[in-house]
Amino acid sequence: MDITPYSAGCGALVAGVQLADLDDKGLEVLRRAYVDHGLLFFREQNLPPEEHLRFARRFGDIVVNKFFKTTDAFPEIAEVRKEKTQEMNIGGGWHTDHSYDDEPAMGSILVARGLPTTGGDTLFANLYAAYEALSPGFQKMLAGLRAVHSNRHLYGEGGYYRQTDLSEQLGGIDRVGDAVHPVVVRHPQSGRNVLYVNPGHTIGIEGWSKEESAALLKFLYKHVDQPQFTCRFHWEPGSIAFWDNRCTWHMAENDYQGQFRLMHRITLKGSALGEAA
Repeated sequence: MDITPYSAGCGALVAGVQLADLDDKGLEVLRRAYVDHGLLFFREQNLPPEEHLRFARRFGDIVVNKFFKTTDAFPEIAEVRKEKTQEMNIGGGWHTDHSYDDEPAMGSILVARGLPTTGGDTLFANLYAAYEALSPGFQKMLAGLRAVHSNRHLYGEGGYYRQTDLSEQLGGIDRVGDAVHPVVVRHPQSGRNVLYVNPGHTIGIEGWSKEESAALLKFLYKHVDQPQFTCRFHWEPGSIAFWDNRCTWHMAENDYQGQFRLMHRITLKGSALGEAA
C-alpha cells in the first residue's frame, strides 16, 4: 500500500490496494492514515454496494441520513443523485455532514456510480491545518465558544432545498433539528484541536447576536477557504473518497448541467464532541 499526500495541505492518495480485498493489517494502516490525514482518496476500485457496506462496517456503525433517499436494495446507502433535467445539486456549498446532530457523523465514504463526462469535482478543506494557522491570540479567543448548528434552513418546511428541483428526492421534513458544539473541538482519535464550524450548517455563536456571529463566522470561512488548506478531487470510474467529518469540509461542484451524476454514500456514526484541550 502506498499513501502519499494528495496536495500540500489536504488529503492523501492511497494506491496499491483493493478495498474489497483489504486484510486486517491493511485495515490498521488505513485507520492510522485516516486519523493522520482526515481525508483519503482511492482510484480504480471495484467496490459493489455489498462490499461498500462491508468495508464501512469494518470502521464503525452506520447511520442513515435523515433526508436523502436510499438505494432500494441497500437502505444503509444514500443516493447523492442529480438527473439530467435537474439544475440543483446536493451539497453545492461548503459544509460538514451531520454537524446538526448531537453526535455528529464520524465519517463518510462516497463511491462514484455514474459520472458526467465533464465537471462534478468535489472540493475539500483541512480544518486541522486551518485552525493551526490561526494566531495564538485568536485561538485563545475561540476557546470556550460554542456554535449552533441546524438543518432547518435547508431541509425544513420552506427550507432552501425544499424550494428547488431537488425537493421530490428529499424526505425527513419532520426530522429537522439543531445541535450545539464547541467552536474548537478536540478530535476523539488524534487529540488535535479542530475548527468546527461550517457555512452549510452553522447558524450562529451561542450567546452572540446575529450580527456578531456573522462577522466572526465570515472571517473563519474566508480563512479556511484558501489554497493551502483546500484541494479538488476529480472523479473517475472506480474513485472513492473517505473523509473524516470532524476535521474536513467538502463541497460538490455543480458545473455539469444536462448530465447525470450518481454517488453512493455511507455515513459512519460518531460521538459527542468535546472542547479543545
